[in-house]
Amino acid sequence: MDTVILGAGAAGLFCAGSILRADGMEGHRVLVLDHAAAPGEKIRISGGGRCNFTNLASVPDRFLSRNPRFSASALAGFRPQEFVALVDNAGIAWHEKMLGQLFCDGSARQIIDMLLHRMRGAELRLSTAVEAVTQHGDGFVITTSAGPVRAGRVVVATGGRSIPKMGATGIGYDIARSCGLDLVEPRAGLVPLTFAQQDLDKCRPLAGLSVTAAVSHGTGRHRAQFRDGLLFTHRGLSGPAILQISNFWRPGDEILVDLAPDIDIAAGLREARGQGGRVGISTALARWLPARLADAVALECGLQGARLADQGNEMLQRVGARVNRWGLRPVGSEGWRTAEVTLGGVDTRGLDSRSLVARTVPGLYFIGEVVDVTGWLGGYNFQWAWASAHAAGGDIAAARR
Repeated sequence: MDTVILGAGAAGLFCAGSILRADGMEGHRVLVLDHAAAPGEKIRISGGGRCNFTNLASVPDRFLSRNPRFSASALAGFRPQEFVALVDNAGIAWHEKMLGQLFCDGSARQIIDMLLHRMRGAELRLSTAVEAVTQHGDGFVITTSAGPVRAGRVVVATGGRSIPKMGATGIGYDIARSCGLDLVEPRAGLVPLTFAQQDLDKCRPLAGLSVTAAVSHGTGRHRAQFRDGLLFTHRGLSGPAILQISNFWRPGDEILVDLAPDIDIAAGLREARGQGGRVGISTALARWLPARLADAVALECGLQGARLADQGNEMLQRVGARVNRWGLRPVGSEGWRTAEVTLGGVDTRGLDSRSLVARTVPGLYFIGEVVDVTGWLGGYNFQWAWASAHAAGGDIAAARR
């Protein structure tokens, strides 16, 4: 084979199409290998089955990496609008949900079908596990469960360890190490956070309750903040705002939660007290919070059944801080089982940012989630898959010409 692509996910399928659709690539033999029984499984389940296929705000500062600027070249080389053009040409209806997030109106299967059509001419070999990649002469030998495969070039698009129930493995990292590349320790990303008993006692009675919240981590120029949905669970907190902040959180760190980001609760309570404070604290808080959450805050502050009129400014400030500046120290996360992406991966210092080829192993490429580039929630990781695949595919096509 001229080029073998390991992984039939978003990056692998797109890379195959980018190679074969380039000028002058007639007759170039491309094989896509995957251990799964069907291609594009993470695409199929993404976005609630509608695939959040890109984000219009895909700029480098929305991606985490030990080298924050590494993604800039690939992202500039293939922009969201270019993928949207492919979607339009395929006749796939789509809509913008919020914050630049684009979804199919129909099924995510439409995106998979588009990618498969775009890579027509390539061979897709499924239910074939990749076991190792070794250099052999001026090419490579891929050891698979169905026997060895020889290739002039190899593209590793095997993804990370997230969603293991779909068969995610660390084979891409094993290949990188065996070829002398370094790794940034992989860890679960975009994942719910879990809490110790004292904080769980506050969360469990609220399990299933969702609010819009602002969640932050860090200070100064290292501060990250996301405003989105927050969900109370039996193990801690989830929802988009928590998933986003989980990418920045490390064990031992504190996060700060504002459960009413548009309201100064302490000021609102003082104003309500001045207008007639015979109502209870819970009733007053329920003007801005769901009733269950209002009751829980009042109980935690020792004010269950207490009247607003009987509270001084200091106590109202305490209640306000519990809502607007709720400090929490998670003890962990839900881990790989529920992680949507993998943080870390193949160290970008070993890769060329324009082509994603390994600097010390000509002809060996790493693209998509296997690389130490991780986007925010909301279509960014798909855009990295398309952009990195396009960069590698373009480099392979250029070398052929």
